[in-house]
Amino acid sequence: MSKKVKLKDLFVGLQSQMIAQLNTNREFISHPSSKGDSLENVWIDWLRKYLPNRYCVDKAIIIDSKGNLSDQIDLVIYDQHFTPFVFTQNGIHYIPAEGVYAVFEVKPDLKGSVKVKEDSISYIEYAGRKIESVRKLKRTSASIINAGVVGDARPLTKIIGGILSSSSTQKEQTVKNHLKSLKGLKGIDMGCAVGFGSFYVDYEGEYNAEWKASYQKINSNISDYYNNRKINSDDSIVFSSDDTALVSFFLQLMRYLQQSIGTIAAIDLGAYADSINFEIDDDV
Repeated sequence: MSKKVKLKDLFVGLQSQMIAQLNTNREFISHPSSKGDSLENVWIDWLRKYLPNRYCVDKAIIIDSKGNLSDQIDLVIYDQHFTPFVFTQNGIHYIPAEGVYAVFEVKPDLKGSVKVKEDSISYIEYAGRKIESVRKLKRTSASIINAGVVGDARPLTKIIGGILSSSSTQKEQTVKNHLKSLKGLKGIDMGCAVGFGSFYVDYEGEYNAEWKASYQKINSNISDYYNNRKINSDDSIVFSSDDTALVSFFLQLMRYLQQSIGTIAAIDLGAYADSINFEIDDDV
């Protein structure tokens, strides 16, 4: 007689462990900066544990071949196979933009605001601005050799942007309103508030019939690609139930990584060599 396990029970148990860890940090760490770092580390450690080994996860600043920098990003999912160098200086990672799959802002709650210069903006708007600082960087693409065959440089892929939290005292409709207010490069793709629910945004106008034609827009004009995405109704923002928030988020993230993005473009090392006035031999 074959045995069976209730997958939902396993998933609920996994979520309970995560909630316990988040609650422990919230209860015993009082300093705001330390609490924020601890919360980020919980998410980083969890994704490192469950994502396939091909994906690296860290807090980082993103750089491009022109020397431009993003804001500091709480959680970055990135490649180190086709992106051969990640700098670490004074404990801060600098990751080339070509290697980035996804970036997330981490907050204790989806509800809240932060002061930027003279403006008070919501956490969701703040996350959008962080995501924008990464997406606007220049990315290169180069040919690769696979099984002895030279393949053309592939079109750039989208960079997933999201927000993660341990809870949410925000109403679902208010979250939707904040998400709909984000335009262009600020657009958020997904998020998770453990114990509240995960969500993803089903944008209209993001993909053409052929994914390659759609992603080619990112090569030609990155702003046009993201500006073309629209949230036409509240139904385009899909929430999970509260008791499956974590696993729903993880399954959707894997769907994006494996079936939507796949393998990122290989980095053009020559573009980075230009910064030190060195010309790489292309005829090796």
